[in-house]
Amino acid sequence: MAFLNEKDTINGGEGTAYATINGSIEELAYLKKIEAKVDKDKEDIKVLGRRTTGSKTRGLKGTGTMTIYYITSIFRKLMSDYIKTGKDTYFDIQVTNQDPSSSTGKQTTVLKNCNIDSVIIAKLDIEATAMDEEVSFTFDDFEILDSFTHL
Repeated sequence: MAFLNEKDTINGGEGTAYATINGSIEELAYLKKIEAKVDKDKEDIKVLGRRTTGSKTRGLKGTGTMTIYYITSIFRKLMSDYIKTGKDTYFDIQVTNQDPSSSTGKQTTVLKNCNIDSVIIAKLDIEATAMDEEVSFTFDDFEILDSFTHL
């Protein structure tokens, strides 16, 4: 019987994240949290003689959110550029999980063709000593460059 060694769990603060925007690499050092997922778009399929309804995948949709410290204007500038020019910006985000105390190695994932859904344009909060914001986005592809080692 195999057991998980506690030290092999991944510390959520150990890793890096970069965005490649208009050919420039932006280290997302102000990132607090990022989460991206892919949801299947399924259609119900009824079959003669079966009481259960099956399903068939028709496609996929990638969505994500980033919680970042409110110390960068980069995503507001992307939205401003779209408002002024009509040119929407798509970019890639590379996320690496790598906890040196874990023997699982690292995982590097690239989210491709990310596009911002919404951003906070201005913010004040007298209760906050470190303001943050949530930025939602979509993406249409991903690639796993490095995979965790099988334990």
